[in-house]
Amino acid sequence: MTPGIVGQAAGLFAVTNIDDILVLGLFFAQGNGHPGSVRRVVAGQYLGFAAILTVAAAAALGATFLPEDVLPYLGLLPLALGLKAGWQAWQARRAPDKDHTQTTEGAAGGPGVLAVAAVTAANGGDNIGVYVPVFATAGAGGMAVYAVIFLILVAVWCAAGRFLATRPVIAEALSRWGHVLLPAVLVVLGLLILVEGGAFGP
Repeated sequence: MTPGIVGQAAGLFAVTNIDDILVLGLFFAQGNGHPGSVRRVVAGQYLGFAAILTVAAAAALGATFLPEDVLPYLGLLPLALGLKAGWQAWQARRAPDKDHTQTTEGAAGGPGVLAVAAVTAANGGDNIGVYVPVFATAGAGGMAVYAVIFLILVAVWCAAGRFLATRPVIAEALSRWGHVLLPAVLVVLGLLILVEGGAFGP
């Protein structure tokens, strides 16, 4: 494992996943006060990113799980989650005495593993196009190095998101506005994936 390839892998991960820190921060903030929510967010992030790595590695080796034309429509996942969460937050505001949990929350409270994984995978769908040629030229050994570095950095990203969500000023703002911010971010994220992927035409 040469320092050169480690640095390249770290740089590639950082450049293609910088926006994930904000989304992770919102997920961690949503889970504040719910036992086990940190584990669920981390597990969901790893599950979603593992899906991205699997598809990219398979494509680099010549197999294609998802046609390229399908990738932009992954934006429908965060878009649907955001719209549903926004609707439920609006209902809760109208009837505060009723229990309206957001659609991204699991049964134990806080974000659910599958919801986090879905958003992670959808947000990283465009990364696949970047990873495939890099993996293909790196060969099997190099691809393994990239995968290991990426998976280590997922933990770093989770720690950064958790740090962001627990800073007093940020935590107070997220606790007050998180029920609005998370749906808004998911909707914008979904629309960006759809638009930038060409889902609505060139």
